Amino acid sequence: MATINESTQEGMKPKSNLDEFDKEKAQNFSTIFNVESNDQMKLLRYGIRKFAENILIPMAPTVDREAIFSWETAKELAKINAWGIEIPEKYGGAQLDSLSYAITIEEISRACASTGLNVSAHNSLGVYPLIKWGTVIQKEKYLPDLAIGKKIAGFAMTEPNAGSDVRRINCLAKQIDKGFLLNGSKIFVTNGGIASILIVISRYKTKNGKEGMAAFILDKNMEGYEIGKIEEKMGMRGSSTTSIYFKDVFIPEENILGPLSDGFKIAMQTLDVGRLGIAAQALGIAQAAYEHSVKYSKERIQFNKPISSFQGISFKLAEMATKLETARLLVYKVAAMRNISKNISKEVAMSKYYSSKIAREITQEAIQIHGGYGYMKDLPLERFYRDAKACEIYEGTTEIMKIIISQQILRGNM
Repeated sequence: MATINESTQEGMKPKSNLDEFDKEKAQNFSTIFNVESNDQMKLLRYGIRKFAENILIPMAPTVDREAIFSWETAKELAKINAWGIEIPEKYGGAQLDSLSYAITIEEISRACASTGLNVSAHNSLGVYPLIKWGTVIQKEKYLPDLAIGKKIAGFAMTEPNAGSDVRRINCLAKQIDKGFLLNGSKIFVTNGGIASILIVISRYKTKNGKEGMAAFILDKNMEGYEIGKIEEKMGMRGSSTTSIYFKDVFIPEENILGPLSDGFKIAMQTLDVGRLGIAAQALGIAQAAYEHSVKYSKERIQFNKPISSFQGISFKLAEMATKLETARLLVYKVAAMRNISKNISKEVAMSKYYSSKIAREITQEAIQIHGGYGYMKDLPLERFYRDAKACEIYEGTTEIMKIIISQQILRGNM
């Protein structure tokens, strides 16, 4: 049998899936969903799971309790190319497809949701916009360090008065000679305390009075860039969430991402990819809670029987398994759609809404199955529950997902 490192590296080895993907086969979702029949996906899942069980699970309680981000763990993640999942091979990435990305985030989050969030936000919110809209010069400058985790990326859009209502953003970049001066602040920035590179969505105003929304690439070493305190959160405590303050930060013209006026479009498409990561993350959390519940129900003896033999428990397990399977099909469908460049706005909203919902429900039922033990911090169930709740809030709340879904339906996008 291959070693953990061998299987992991083989599963994450660079492969031009985005270029070689069989579109006709992708459209037959029945073949995509049966991931376990795909040798490459089986190897990928096996490698990431072994890595996660050996490296991430032992440290997860400490990460949660002490609310820490470990750079040593970041180096271990770099060995399996977790920081460069979709980055092209020529920049040092794995160049894997969306399905591989979803499976990777799912398996990491099954072990440690905080680490899953760090990796997901880096890949989807920070790196993806650079891959999609970056110039050759921008890619050559930033992607190699991001691919190996030498630098971590983040995404800043939310403000005190602009959460779901993105058009209320007040952060303003005024054009001056050879660039822009940025002033304002962002809140709830995932990876805010550890990110060296930040994609910032801001309003802009040109010298001739033209206004709009733009995306800028910022480096934390820019003068006037200030990182706020790390927020104390209910869950996902090992993910660094901060405010970021900008005071006359000079942004050179070469740090404009994409066309200047495309900031809103870049933000919306980036959030779609981010939501796929959160859906996969919720799936991983729910999977972990379910596995703990099955194991415990077989081992816990009451009235001379394992509690799994009682209908009250076995029915809970049946519901958990069904919800998990449904969520997994949604997540993988969205990943398959993205592989063939289909619009995923409706489906990814469905996936994030449903996966985060069932993650909360399954983690809650897992605590119930474990009884008093489930309520104790000695077991990971209460951590799973706290982490799962976050998935219903960030990257667009459950209510916003329902708005997106209903708008798409009413426009005839069935």
